[in-house]
Amino acid sequence: MKSATVPTRTYNTVRGFLNHKSDLIMIASSTIILLIAVSLPASAEKILLYIASYAIIAYPVIWESLTNIISGEFFDENFLMTVATVGAIALGDYPEAIAVMLFYEVGELFEDIAVQQSKQSISALLKLKPTTATILTSTVEKVVTPEQVIPGQTIRVRPGEKIALDGELIRGHTSLDTSALTGESLPRDIQKGETVLSGAINLTGVIDIRVTKPYQESTVARILDLVSNAAQQKTTTEKFITRFAKIYTPIVVGLAILLALFPPLLHLGPWATWINRALVFLVISCPCALVISVPLSFFGGIGAASRHGILVKGSNFLEALTHVNTVAFDKTGTLTKGHFTVSEINAEAPFTNQQLLGIAAAAEQHSNHPIARSIIAAYDGDLTQFKLHDIQETAGHGIEATINDQIVVVGNAKAISLNHITMPATNTNSTTVYVAVNQKFAGSIRVADEPKADSKAAILHLKHLGVKNTELLTGDNQSIANHIGEQLGLDQVESELLPAQKVAKMTALTQAAHTSHHQVAFVGDGINDTPVLARADVGIAMGGLGADAAIEAADIVIMDDKPSKVATIIQIAKATKRIVWENISFALAVKIIFLILGAFGIIGMWEAVFADVGVTMIAILNALRLQKQ
Repeated sequence: MKSATVPTRTYNTVRGFLNHKSDLIMIASSTIILLIAVSLPASAEKILLYIASYAIIAYPVIWESLTNIISGEFFDENFLMTVATVGAIALGDYPEAIAVMLFYEVGELFEDIAVQQSKQSISALLKLKPTTATILTSTVEKVVTPEQVIPGQTIRVRPGEKIALDGELIRGHTSLDTSALTGESLPRDIQKGETVLSGAINLTGVIDIRVTKPYQESTVARILDLVSNAAQQKTTTEKFITRFAKIYTPIVVGLAILLALFPPLLHLGPWATWINRALVFLVISCPCALVISVPLSFFGGIGAASRHGILVKGSNFLEALTHVNTVAFDKTGTLTKGHFTVSEINAEAPFTNQQLLGIAAAAEQHSNHPIARSIIAAYDGDLTQFKLHDIQETAGHGIEATINDQIVVVGNAKAISLNHITMPATNTNSTTVYVAVNQKFAGSIRVADEPKADSKAAILHLKHLGVKNTELLTGDNQSIANHIGEQLGLDQVESELLPAQKVAKMTALTQAAHTSHHQVAFVGDGINDTPVLARADVGIAMGGLGADAAIEAADIVIMDDKPSKVATIIQIAKATKRIVWENISFALAVKIIFLILGAFGIIGMWEAVFADVGVTMIAILNALRLQKQ
């Protein structure tokens, strides 16, 4: 999904201002009264107008400050602004006090609009939620809420409507707009038998979908849940800034009190001079730029990711990506397409190729593994001729079953070896499924898979971003794994791994990375990848076609299954962290310099306004650069 054009961003900014009409009226009213008061000669009316202007613009800040004090929060930016401006009023510096509040409220307005714009790309996902679904019954069509539909029912979707639930297309064909889900702007053509995801928009034909999941487990519901909770997970930087502000603010208040009291007591100047300097000190010291810009930057990073079809479950995972120097990948469905086709059948006598394929398809018919589905699709015979029972599937090995009263083993070389079955030596760069019947080798079936179009470019991009080590962790045989590793330019290949061995390997990788203060990301899509995704520092799931369990275990979900998006999200994470520290460094540097200048009376209230509101505005504008990522 492409970033907004300049006219669109301008429109959004104008709309943002219009959504804050009451704030605009308040700022305009206070400004007009201030200008009238300034133009009048000294008089009681002039002072009354000043007070009226101040009351209009300062009321929200003072009220918020009092509310916080009652709840036990004394030291925040509202308190600092209230004390500083009330003190200035008491000293007779009416225009300065009003100007400080005016600029502060303008800054708050810009902050609200900036946050609003940062949320737009995420809140746009909330519009994915369909409000109705049309169920097909034996006699009529019935419109219900998506939550009322149960798996197995058929829903009808007309052109222009959103697909309410995940399912399988059983009638019709159409093009789907999946841009809100995947970030991909091109429509996707789907045919009968293909999986369709909720949240997509039907563009052309009338289609009927057999629902496969309840709404609570659908793609759109999972996305909405991820979006709703994305802001809850805070980064260490955000937590540090929050703690820093709580310590920093009381300290600067204490310093301001000392600045107001000690110099006059030591006869270094009149009370009014030093109290004014203390008030200037308070205005400068407001930590707004830090408190606002850091979470705003991370929120902007999450928004930028969502525009690329990448869902980040929390800003802490975005920050963790900046420390990743090792990325490990699963193979099938992650770096390769996972769309297997049977390329070769080698039956051993007395079986024919068709008989061997039929036996294998019968054994695999209840499996959802991509290899199993390819074998079933290749067999065009009648599976009902095979009486199947006593099925046992072992992860990382294969399936054992009784078929027509014969014991059948279908799986990889390990499955054959564990059953003490002798088979001829093979060496191939394609995935091979072996079949044994009644403890005798019956033949092999080769299935072909190929890397995704952007896999090689993804690995190259990761290396350009500073990822030192890219690894392949797969259960496939060594020959195939090495071939894929060489094709894509991976640094390390670990093959023939069982699920528990994958977890052990990931544990070793993370421990090694942590010794040098780095972290490890794992990218996978299968249900067998769930424990590895959970064990990695950052788990990244291929969400478009990936298993539900993998998506739940992951910290980041790539909705269109493109490996190149791994590099994209790391790039966004690095840009986010860079902007965060730019804002922190700039805000602290300006404030320290201006605090010193204010304490010595070199600058006054107007310069203090820049040190507070100006720095905040610059930090906000810098954070908004993430919208262009």
